[in-house]
Amino acid sequence: MRLRFSATVFAVTLLSGVSAAEAQMGGPPTVGVSKATLTPIYKTSQYVGRVEAINHITLQARVTGFLQQRNFAEGSDVKKGQVLFVIEQPPYQAAVLSAQGAVSQAQAQLRNSQLTLGRSRTLLNTPAGQQSNVDTAVASAGSNQGQLLTAEAQLQQAEINLGYTTIASPIDGRIGLATDPGNVVSPTSGALAKIVSQDPEYITFPVSESEASQLEDEYSGHGGLASLTVKVQLPDGHMYDKTGKIDFTDISVSSSTDTLTLRATLPNPARGAEGATEGNRTLIDGGFVTVILQSQSAQQEVTIPRAAVLADQQGNYVYVLGPDSKVSRQNIAIGDADGVLAVVTSGLKAGDTVVADGVQRVKPGAVVKTVPYTPPNYGDGTGTNG
Repeated sequence: MRLRFSATVFAVTLLSGVSAAEAQMGGPPTVGVSKATLTPIYKTSQYVGRVEAINHITLQARVTGFLQQRNFAEGSDVKKGQVLFVIEQPPYQAAVLSAQGAVSQAQAQLRNSQLTLGRSRTLLNTPAGQQSNVDTAVASAGSNQGQLLTAEAQLQQAEINLGYTTIASPIDGRIGLATDPGNVVSPTSGALAKIVSQDPEYITFPVSESEASQLEDEYSGHGGLASLTVKVQLPDGHMYDKTGKIDFTDISVSSSTDTLTLRATLPNPARGAEGATEGNRTLIDGGFVTVILQSQSAQQEVTIPRAAVLADQQGNYVYVLGPDSKVSRQNIAIGDADGVLAVVTSGLKAGDTVVADGVQRVKPGAVVKTVPYTPPNYGDGTGTNG
């Protein structure tokens, strides 16, 4: 598992009042120094993830006809229930009227047959009545009842087809490229347009089976995977200002990659004026992001400026300042590092003084003149000014 960290405190101990750039020429080399400090570090792990819209909708015609209206701009936000397309309606309106006429006719025939049946039953107890007339009237009434049900079903189908000529958005979302009005559309003519939901968004990311097991074991006593804070680093390197939680773990391991898919849900509001409901959004369906899982609580770790860490064939090391202003090499092990800090897992303790600036001007045993180390200011929050 690849581990990273975020620091909540970066304390730099100043050992003198002049900078390395102001050091006088000649004499002992001037170096910038800093003390190893205990820093609250959040344990994190990093993965490659993908943004996925919660809803993907493909709009398709369910009846055949000319597309008369397209009531939206491609790429715009649409609302649930908003009418997007209208297919020519007159043929389907005529079909509804025809079906209504058939229903009326069937209702009239049924009423007439019911009257005939009633008369036949009244006459049955008189010399003029015959059972055969009653039986014929019963059959006729049943037949007309069936014809009425058929006519009503045909009316219902005609009304459904008429309703299909108006196509509304089933969700709130953003709509893409669409078919132009004037084209003949049908159930087999392909998609009219696609809509994706935008807020919130899913972030899915694969984790190897062994890493997933390690994560489960490590956080089992702290609320499990759901206790982790999910952060996202965007493709341009900036951190997304919203966080989320893991809400789904796949039920099976991929046979081709031996990974388990995890999913988090993050808010994705529109960017723009306060209260805006439409506009560009940071997370885009299908985009790649870097997923960072962060523990809820921080642990105290020994940290030093990343600039102090050197490496050769023997591994990582630093120059440590002794009480006599002499420097000596000290081999260390680091857990991970970013552009500012390095976590030291062995080789140093809090309070040790290391050379962080001017390391190229010293060698083991050299006597040096010290000035405070000033971390670089990158202008993006990754450095400090001491």
